[in-house]
Amino acid sequence: MPTTPRARARAQTMADIVRIGREHLATDGASALSLRAVARDLGVVSSAVYRYVRSRDELLTLLVVEGYNALGDAVDAALAATPDDPAQRLRVVGRTVRAWAIAEPAWYGLLFGTPVPGYDAPADQTVSPGVRVIAALMQIYGQAYRAGLLTEPSEPVTVSPALAQSFEQIRKDFELDAPDWLFSRGITVWSAMFGAVSFDVFDMYGRDTFVDRAEVFELHLDRLVELLGFRSTRT
Repeated sequence: MPTTPRARARAQTMADIVRIGREHLATDGASALSLRAVARDLGVVSSAVYRYVRSRDELLTLLVVEGYNALGDAVDAALAATPDDPAQRLRVVGRTVRAWAIAEPAWYGLLFGTPVPGYDAPADQTVSPGVRVIAALMQIYGQAYRAGLLTEPSEPVTVSPALAQSFEQIRKDFELDAPDWLFSRGITVWSAMFGAVSFDVFDMYGRDTFVDRAEVFELHLDRLVELLGFRSTRT
């Protein structure tokens, strides 16, 4: 935590800039984000804001990092309160991502929606927070595999040397000892989970197609649990 009055004041101003940036993100969208507008709402001249945030892209990066961490914190908190059952924990991750996305649709859209024209997120700042939920899923996959809870495929899963190399890098990055067939299933679970959330948040089903979208999402979770290799049992 900042230890001097000047440091505390700077930290507070940065927090205010990010807060106002989030408000503009929700009302105007990422493409229309403007430091001048943020300065106006902050009650200072635009040149004062540039002492803290040098460009719109830098503000976007702050919002991206904070968004990934907010989602990661929500998932971590939910898992901390969940029994040590991999199938149940997989469902909890999905439900938590969906709940966060519905509560923060603009923020979710910045992270997982249409890319902002002209903005390229810096990997050195965004990759680590951006993989927090993926890392949680990977740990669930590994836990289920080590416990012998997953049914292996009846046919061998073969991948190209290039993809096998990618899988090996993932093993190293996430310290996960798992076979290729689990990675192939896990990729589908990961992308399908976020795809289902995006369909809901971005109203891609059509506004009146389903009366209870929460129940629809539970059906998705049923299939994802089965796909990873668990028996189909709701928890």
